[in-house]
Amino acid sequence: MSKINLNNSGGIHLLMRFMMIFVGISGCFSVLFGAWLAHGGQSLASSVQSSLSTALQYQLFHTITLLVCLVWAKIQPASKLLMAACICFLLGILCFSGTIYIKSIFEVHSIGKLTPIGGVSFALAWLLLALEGKKNL
Repeated sequence: MSKINLNNSGGIHLLMRFMMIFVGISGCFSVLFGAWLAHGGQSLASSVQSSLSTALQYQLFHTITLLVCLVWAKIQPASKLLMAACICFLLGILCFSGTIYIKSIFEVHSIGKLTPIGGVSFALAWLLLALEGKKNL
């Protein structure tokens, strides 16, 4: 798989910068939302708390994984597979965790149709990492 030179590729550099900013915001949100859920969210129905807790766990875990992938891409020349995995992790966080938050808190049930897309994005990201490892490590 071809490598991407991050020093000479403005678009990739901008994408990585955006994703790193996203990691910071997502991590911050995870901590603050987790604190709220543990304290202020106790008045929510237990099924809603459970859904929100699952979304939060997936968000935090995949935010950390996205950070690791971005560091990996910075240390060695990033491949298209690795960058695709990063994008899939980002989309997974938005489409899986984000839709659960919106559906549970704001009761916008129609957005729940996007949740499986987020789950598939997570699975695809992990498979892309496996391919990256197979081809390049």
